[in-house]
Amino acid sequence: MSITVDAIKKELQAHADENTRRSAHRFFKEPIICYGVKTSIVGNIALKYWKEVKLLPKKELFSLCEGLYRSGVCEEAYVVSFWGARFADRLEPSDIPMIRRWIETYITNWATCDGFCNHTVGGFIERYPEYVWELKRWAKSKNRWLKRASAVSLIVPAKKGKFLKDVFEITDILLNDPDDMVQKGYGWMLKVASQAHEKEVFDYVFSHKKNMPRTALRYAIEKMPQRLKIQAMRKNS
Repeated sequence: MSITVDAIKKELQAHADENTRRSAHRFFKEPIICYGVKTSIVGNIALKYWKEVKLLPKKELFSLCEGLYRSGVCEEAYVVSFWGARFADRLEPSDIPMIRRWIETYITNWATCDGFCNHTVGGFIERYPEYVWELKRWAKSKNRWLKRASAVSLIVPAKKGKFLKDVFEITDILLNDPDDMVQKGYGWMLKVASQAHEKEVFDYVFSHKKNMPRTALRYAIEKMPQRLKIQAMRKNS
């Protein structure tokens, strides 16, 4: 197992590019560790090794993921995100503590948070909708990435028109959070939900506009018609 992790690390390092590394740092406020490998190349490497590991017992596969996460290197976390989207259908409710621990322990920026949660956690919630309560638990955490995860894990389902009631309940919990990473996370969730439920999301945003941070509000209304954007942004209405 460690041989596979080492092989992935070496292959990523072999494709490292200093210009790409410097460019990557500009996308994050917080410090990151990265090799400087283009996203397309990371995807190709992840796919290559996925073919080798996809039939492993779940426990061994998860151990590989944790081995990649431990380094704190972005590209290695991106490999986990790539694999996670493909093993989401193997997740079970008993895996929730592990998922939560991974986010609390290893997620340190918006890219690794979104990359893992959009499809891996989102896929789990679609299969086990009764466990959406877990996201509401995360929304009350003190950990900024768990709070963002509570919202961005519903991005894919919300785009399909699902979980609207839960989208609003999670937003209620996160509404006044001062962290812009959390604000952007739930604003994004509202934005994608508006694609299937424009009136409901607009009504929600309009009724909460006095308390909703402008960052979140702008994200939430981004896909709405201009007339609705003007109403939502007008301070005195």
